[in-house]
Amino acid sequence: MLKFTDLALRRGTKELLHDVNLTIHAGQKVGITGGNGVGKSSLFALIRNQLHADTGDVSYPKNIKIAHVAQETPALDQKAIEYVLDGDIELRELQKKIQQAEDKNDGDALAHLYSEMESIGGYSANSHAATLLHGLGFTTEQEQHSVKSFSGGWRMRLNLAQALIRRSDMLLLDEPTNHLDLDTVIWLESWLRQYKGTLLLISHDRDFLDNVATHIAHIEHQTIHYYTGNYSAFEVRRAEQLASQQSAYEKQQREIQHMQKFVERFKAKATKARQAQSRVKALERMQLIAPAHVDSPFHFQFKTAEKMPDPLLNLESIAVGYGNNTILSNIKFIIHPGDRIGLLGHNGAGKSTLIKLLAGDLQAQTGKLIFAKDLKIGYFAQHQLEQLDPQASPLLHLQRIDKQATESDLRKYLGGFAFNNDMALEPVAPLSGGEKARLVLAMLVYQRPNLLLLDEPTNHLDLEMRHALTIAMQEFEGAMIIVSHDRHLLRTVTDNLFLVANNKVEPFDGDLDDYRKWLSEENKIQKKNNEPDKTCKKNNTVSKNDPQKRSQIKTLQNKLKNIDKQLEKINPEKTKLETALADNSLYEPQNKAELDTLLAEQNKVCDKVDELETQWMEVSEALEQLQNN
Repeated sequence: MLKFTDLALRRGTKELLHDVNLTIHAGQKVGITGGNGVGKSSLFALIRNQLHADTGDVSYPKNIKIAHVAQETPALDQKAIEYVLDGDIELRELQKKIQQAEDKNDGDALAHLYSEMESIGGYSANSHAATLLHGLGFTTEQEQHSVKSFSGGWRMRLNLAQALIRRSDMLLLDEPTNHLDLDTVIWLESWLRQYKGTLLLISHDRDFLDNVATHIAHIEHQTIHYYTGNYSAFEVRRAEQLASQQSAYEKQQREIQHMQKFVERFKAKATKARQAQSRVKALERMQLIAPAHVDSPFHFQFKTAEKMPDPLLNLESIAVGYGNNTILSNIKFIIHPGDRIGLLGHNGAGKSTLIKLLAGDLQAQTGKLIFAKDLKIGYFAQHQLEQLDPQASPLLHLQRIDKQATESDLRKYLGGFAFNNDMALEPVAPLSGGEKARLVLAMLVYQRPNLLLLDEPTNHLDLEMRHALTIAMQEFEGAMIIVSHDRHLLRTVTDNLFLVANNKVEPFDGDLDDYRKWLSEENKIQKKNNEPDKTCKKNNTVSKNDPQKRSQIKTLQNKLKNIDKQLEKINPEKTKLETALADNSLYEPQNKAELDTLLAEQNKVCDKVDELETQWMEVSEALEQLQNN
């Protein structure tokens, strides 16, 4: 049992929680929701005794075991699987005692310790760790790689595996899906449903919350409202509460009428494909949840593009990859205005590679890519957050795009993305990841593209911003191609799904439920193919009969090691600069010179880190493709 009694909590001068009384019972799976800055992460810090209540109390059983995901991962030479096993503190302590007893040749102690090891399932710990790693997207070979050989996002997966393997009564997860792809999100969802302890989950992924949470704790106006049921049930109840307010009700009706147009448009296509039927259902459901977002701070829409050529893009027998290694081949499709495509496929299959090809970041190895004369691409990818000018304000970023626009018009536009008052005029350096993502999206929307290329656009965005983006994308008249682990976004804005697998890009006959089944079948096949005797046979074949391929693998492995060494040197410098820039006193007028120097250094370091991490992803993807073929 977790109990909050007359709780008040402040961070600096801001009161986050006031007079909160709440009891969470053992075994409940609680989704923690609320806007950015309301205190969700601070609540976790309070539970872990990193923060203390200003008044009131938080209490739970004295001997409760709490697991959480570490936010930092040291650059260790330790093998990935051993790092994950370190999360099982009980196992590690028992192994240490066994080693000491063996050193002393203490037979009685060993008999007792071996029995204890058996009782906690210690002899299957390696298998358990390997299962977790596989579920989170690691290959059998990667289990033996050093922790420091992985990029930042993959190290966060290692931290997540370490938290999941820990024997806990309470598990705290803060945005666990941010560094995951759709496949691993589906796996984690299944794992958490089987978790026996109490789960507290901060997430902005609606489908994830729906499929895992049994209760919702919504933080708003310095208090916590507790609801029984999943996120959809919470939205309906909250909508009923808000609809009682006349102004909210009127706004709700306008939103419903707005979405009804799309429901009617797609009902006409419902007989054509299961995917169209799935979209109709999703849009009809959105009518029910719209009222829960009437007080959202985000309001924007895509203006009609100046020109809308047809077709926008034509791919004729395209092959694309990195260096001499081909990731995707024989890609053939035409993109017309109104096409709404979601890309599915395993991590490393080539989804981001395809997006980069279409965006012009990668050149085709063979084939022909024909761009329409008036094509205007709006491209969103996570690395663009680091390419923002840290010294410039959100307003200045837009003024650089449109020098003719008035300041008042641009500030009004930025207000739709919750950049209000002074926030529109201050440097972007201290902004959170979510705020930077909002700014990049604001810049993209402003330029009136006719083709959207979106690679994980909802990472770092809260539920309200995701909802606003979904509504805006439904109005968008151009074409869009999306990679996302947010199933709600895919269901509500895409009409067609394409599967990226086995070096091909082909239409997927089915919806996201069918994709889950496809994944399950693929995992069974992969598990069968990864049996030791077959793995050895495969590796021997490569080793003896394909020296050229072996040489290519070695070259790519050496490239990865070189990139890792460079990242090891530069990441501590980046962390040091970020810590320095978190000091609010730096933004006082008298410290402008020092601030400018630090921002310039950070910009240079971030550019280098971004360049190295992009290289790491490209080389890693090429290596995985080469090893699996």
